[in-house]
Amino acid sequence: MQNVTLNNGVSMPQLGFGVWQVEDDKATSAVSKALEVGYTSIDTAMIYKNEVGVGKAIKQSDIPREKLFITTKVWNSDQGYDQTLEAFDASLERLGLEYIDLYLIHWPTPKYDNYVDTYKALEKLYKDGRVKAIGVCNFEIEHLQRLLDECDVTPVLNQVECHPGLVQKELKEFCAKHNIFIEAWSPLAQGGDILRDEKLKEIADRHGKTNAQVVLRWHLQNNSIVIPKSVTPSRIEENFDVFNFELTSEEMAFIDGYDSGDRKGAAPNEMHAR
Repeated sequence: MQNVTLNNGVSMPQLGFGVWQVEDDKATSAVSKALEVGYTSIDTAMIYKNEVGVGKAIKQSDIPREKLFITTKVWNSDQGYDQTLEAFDASLERLGLEYIDLYLIHWPTPKYDNYVDTYKALEKLYKDGRVKAIGVCNFEIEHLQRLLDECDVTPVLNQVECHPGLVQKELKEFCAKHNIFIEAWSPLAQGGDILRDEKLKEIADRHGKTNAQVVLRWHLQNNSIVIPKSVTPSRIEENFDVFNFELTSEEMAFIDGYDSGDRKGAAPNEMHAR
């Protein structure tokens, strides 16, 4: 496993395990398998409704808590200063933990204009030592700039949809300038055409790997944090086996060329679900 050092000095695994769309009763076995394979970073959220299942897997594991890196998120309907503090307490209880390693705002929901107050609640949790690091998800440059202007603590990362079809070049450049990591959700474009692409398969075959492993390696070499998800044991193992090969600069550039701006999820400024 490779770790990255966040802008507050905290070390975080560059490859994590995501549990979006994993039912609570299946989350325990999926996370247990991930921990067994070697993952130590687990990414969940209140809205995934599987924090309890994730917490069970953590409790059942023999891995010391300080060796794990647990991320969860505040949902749109819980945004606002006081509501966020309450939502954090509820997530902590469901997970059965004493602290969270990384707490994120799930969406900026600019229509309601309360992400600054929400972030200030995250700052309080951070200053009180209840979280090791704070950040955001799905923030565009304009949202990030506002936090930089109006808040005290720079987000450690911005978790966004990112894959070969949505490279996020401009956003990555802005984040790099401000020492904010990009963390890729839907890193394999939700397992779509990219996993069957013949040109990518040629690259994969050269390395004795699969298309998925090549794409994950592309993320890692782009200095992004990445959180693939799966409930299939063999896929969980496959997605972890990406540290024993390296893509050439030509192969990296070739994969960059898939960029079409094709989103699989909602555009941040259009996501207002509560």
